[in-house]
Amino acid sequence: MHTIEPYYNWQHIYQANEDENSPFYGVEYNEFQFTQKVYNHFIHPQWDSIDSQTLYCKILMADYDEHYAIIELIGEWNDAIENDIDNFKRFVVDVLEAKGIYKFILIADNVLNFHSGVKEYYSEWYDEVSDENGWVVMLNLPSQSQYDFKKAKLNYYIELADKEDWRKYKPHHLFRFFEDIFSKRLS
Repeated sequence: MHTIEPYYNWQHIYQANEDENSPFYGVEYNEFQFTQKVYNHFIHPQWDSIDSQTLYCKILMADYDEHYAIIELIGEWNDAIENDIDNFKRFVVDVLEAKGIYKFILIADNVLNFHSGVKEYYSEWYDEVSDENGWVVMLNLPSQSQYDFKKAKLNYYIELADKEDWRKYKPHHLFRFFEDIFSKRLS
């Protein structure tokens, strides 16, 4: 896992540690010291902590004019023991929502497992973004985790989608792809 880096081809457009509105503003990364772990597996030092022992993230893009954020995840999404949705919601989502973000693209290629817990945080997040005609979509969650996500009926709150080629897009084009889908549904 230590070789899996957050997607870096958009760094010339956006870096969360340079964004004053980001919860990770001012974070300095040590490329040579691996300190963060998912269980007993070290992860690349570019990932940001959400105060969870199992789930880390990287804000790849936040556009406050268009009101969207693209966030990549790694690890195990564990609501049953770690309450990862609460940590993610409080440490990342709430901060971004306070700055006008209400459309979220979560990239979950590297989310190894999903364990459900309570639905309240998902419901709360859904209600908050819906009030602004916003949405949350999770890309490329592995099939076994999608099964568990759907079994817990959380796909009512977060749309699941597969888009293996998301890396070929610029952030704005990836956002527009989903914005067009959701605006057609609302029409």
